[in-house]
Amino acid sequence: MILVTVAIIGAIAGIAGLSFALVAHNRVNQVVEECADVLRRQLQVASGAVDNQSLRDLAIVHYDALKEMSGQRSFSLALINSVGDGIVLSSINGRTETRTYAKVVRNGYGVDALSPEEDQVLRAARLGKGPVVQMGDPLPDFGRSDPPTSFPSPASSPARA
Repeated sequence: MILVTVAIIGAIAGIAGLSFALVAHNRVNQVVEECADVLRRQLQVASGAVDNQSLRDLAIVHYDALKEMSGQRSFSLALINSVGDGIVLSSINGRTETRTYAKVVRNGYGVDALSPEEDQVLRAARLGKGPVVQMGDPLPDFGRSDPPTSFPSPASSPARA
């Protein structure tokens, strides 16, 4: 009886291990593909095929910010150039009022704290996943959870063509 129990536990552990391995394998493949996309986009910039100043990446995400209206009327929109500078524009829409916010983006990170929706739309724009993304779309965080504490001033940035 003990041997049967041990065998059953071993089989369950083996199945669970295979399941974890498959999930990890799929996630690794997804991350590798997204990293390759980012590298391809950066190579375009490095080769001079892209104007650094022009807005080239955009994404928009719709959501219910106040949980009082149906139809996901609030939105965040990211507009950034090839080096990650730009803005995130958010409109929070309620029954009686609308608020609009614009936040500066430098080097791919918000200068001010970003909401989860703003962070999602910025990451989607950086990956070229726009124009329309969903909050549930899995996107990498580019290896940092916090933005840099200081940004180079425009005078110290390399000259842009």
